[in-house]
Amino acid sequence: MTIHSESLALALASISPAMLALIGGALAALFMLVIVLLLRGASLRREQAEEASFRAEENEARMAELLKIQAEMQGRIAAMTEVFGARQSELNQTISQRLDGMSQRVSSTITEQTKSTHENLQRLQERLAVIDAAQNNIQTLAKDVVGLQAILSNKQTRGAFGQSRMETIVADGLPMGAYAFQQTLSNGSRPDCTIRMPNGAPPLVIDAKFPLEAWNAIRDAGSPEAGKIASQQFRRDMEVHIRDISEKYLIQGETQDTAFLFVPSESIFAEIHEHFEPVVQKAHRARIVIVSPSLLMLSIQVIQAVLKDQRMRAQAHLIQGEVAILMDDLSRLDERVRKLQGHFAMAQKDIDMVVTSADKLSKRGARIEALEFEAGGGEAKPARDSEAAAKSVESRTGLLKLRVVDEE
Repeated sequence: MTIHSESLALALASISPAMLALIGGALAALFMLVIVLLLRGASLRREQAEEASFRAEENEARMAELLKIQAEMQGRIAAMTEVFGARQSELNQTISQRLDGMSQRVSSTITEQTKSTHENLQRLQERLAVIDAAQNNIQTLAKDVVGLQAILSNKQTRGAFGQSRMETIVADGLPMGAYAFQQTLSNGSRPDCTIRMPNGAPPLVIDAKFPLEAWNAIRDAGSPEAGKIASQQFRRDMEVHIRDISEKYLIQGETQDTAFLFVPSESIFAEIHEHFEPVVQKAHRARIVIVSPSLLMLSIQVIQAVLKDQRMRAQAHLIQGEVAILMDDLSRLDERVRKLQGHFAMAQKDIDMVVTSADKLSKRGARIEALEFEAGGGEAKPARDSEAAAKSVESRTGLLKLRVVDEE
């Protein structure tokens, strides 16, 4: 420790006074530089504070301007709302009057239709009396027809299993008039069901003649060989049936280019798609769609939605037409009201002129009434500047002359 102190003392003693002065000047310059930097930092902070204050004032001015613009917009919106409310009330009143007129016309039409319906029902009752007389003969013929159907069963009986189910689904999903059963086409064929499509499109054909005998043969097969033979027979029957549907029911311009082949069971539909894929592919190529009860129900719901949309569009056109007529009536009403307003203005002007004339007459009458006369030929006092000349008073309604003579 003593050695180090001595070495430090020797080192300091070895430094010249000039060097010490140089070091002191450097330290003083460094101190001044620090002071200058501190002053600049304070000035910079002050400028930043002033700039922030200026920006705050500018933002407040902008905010005040925005609030003023918002108040003006609210006033304009309130005025527009009042105008629109008045227009809406006028339009509602006009619409209600129009609807009242339409209601009266509809009521009269319904009354006429009711009267016509009663007359038709009376005629129908007379015809039903004739039909009741022939009902016994029809029942007798029905027994013969049942026997004839048993003789001519073949292809028609094959679709009897799914026919009733298909008809139930269609009848439950579509309104009356949107479908037809056993309708005859132009080529003489009669599909099980035809569904009328919207917008004038050709009807959709549904066939329910599923080859149930061949399918039951597959179910009743007691051996793999018999099941294979039954499957081949079922495949051939399906292919023939698909070809018959394509040739009979797909008529260009008369029916849709796609037809439905209804399968009466979901399990049969699943097994056909699982074990008879070539039959499904051939049906697709022939534009025949194999549908199960659930798929047919879904398709019927889609068609019902399309028909409902068409009816809504038709009603929308009617409403638009009525609104257009209503707007025409409203424009004519506005024109007539303006003409009536002009007439009222002219009448008010005439009334003002009549009131002015009446005021003038009242003033002239007051001046005439202010004249004084003497009874019995005495001396009369002059009315204006003691003149002894004749005085004349004229009015808009006539000529009134009064003569005042001074007697000596």
